Amino acid sequence: MPSAEIITIGSEILLGEIVDTNAHFLARALRDAGIDLYRKTTVGDNAKRIALAIQQALQRCEIVITTGGLGPTVDDPTREAVSLAAGVETEYHPELWEQIEARFRRFGRLPTENNRRQAFIPMGAKAIENPVGTAPIFILERERQVIISLPGVPREMEYLMEHEVIPYLSKHYDLRDVIKARILHTVGVGESQIDDQIGDLEAYSNPTVGLAAHSGQVDVRITAKAESQEAADELIRPIETIIRDRLGDYIYGVDHESLEEVALSSVTKNNWTITVVEAGLEGNLTRRLAKVKGPLLGGQVLTELPGTEDLFELTNSYRLSQQADVGLGVAIYPATDKQDVTIVLISPKEQRQFTRSYGGPREYGSLWAINHSLDIIRRI
Repeated sequence: MPSAEIITIGSEILLGEIVDTNAHFLARALRDAGIDLYRKTTVGDNAKRIALAIQQALQRCEIVITTGGLGPTVDDPTREAVSLAAGVETEYHPELWEQIEARFRRFGRLPTENNRRQAFIPMGAKAIENPVGTAPIFILERERQVIISLPGVPREMEYLMEHEVIPYLSKHYDLRDVIKARILHTVGVGESQIDDQIGDLEAYSNPTVGLAAHSGQVDVRITAKAESQEAADELIRPIETIIRDRLGDYIYGVDHESLEEVALSSVTKNNWTITVVEAGLEGNLTRRLAKVKGPLLGGQVLTELPGTEDLFELTNSYRLSQQADVGLGVAIYPATDKQDVTIVLISPKEQRQFTRSYGGPREYGSLWAINHSLDIIRRI
């Protein structure tokens, strides 16, 4: 099974001005194709540094995929960088220039002279037309290794990865295996506690089991390599059964299921409706719930922190005004060394109010409070 590395190119990504969504898409695409991903790297718009990153990647893997830096401007250095890494010159392809001109004509525009730069690719590379953009992509083969350069525009990159690159890699490497992941979402339990319960499974080689901690949530990932999706499922299934037996109802969902979806489904099962009053969470709890079609009748975001004794009355008053069955109130109170989260729950079955302390990083306190309150709703 071949291995791959991803190099995302762009100073705007390196400096944190934009979020790199391309690497996420590419990683999933490679995984689904059965290709091991070893590393993801981000490099600024510097041809020599990009070339060095490519050369280093080729010492570790068979496939190097770059994204970005294929535009027409001076600060689009990928063509030059790949040429430097491979020790070849760039060469002009008149047929690529014709494709670029035709693309611009369809837009009702004329290309500028700097667009001609996009018709240059490393000597010996195979050019592939970009039907959804102006920058052609190219593949440079080196015995069993390949360098594939994709545009940085997400829509173009995704289209070309799906329609050109994955079919090429499948044929070039005679890919037959798949890599499949199953993610079990947990809430209300810490990473160390989960590790204590399933640590023995984390030593397995196929399938592998790993943990990813978030604020108030932990994901358990089961990843299997097999010759088919069905065979991968057969490897995953017994491990998932063991994990479910050990973690019980700490597990709230699988794969793309969200905590807010599961929480509101608990309200719906009881044929209830719900309102939310929140303070100190910047409206994030209400926004998360509002994305789910269901029993939410409204959310009230308080601009000032209420006293803990007032939160119950505010929650109940808003619930009654909206004629809802359930009222949820959440407020986070900053302190010197921790944050206190007060939660109010009013339902046809119970009324309670309690406070929990969060001692983690302050910037994650809001997310912890939201996840903790959603966990309470899913259990009503």
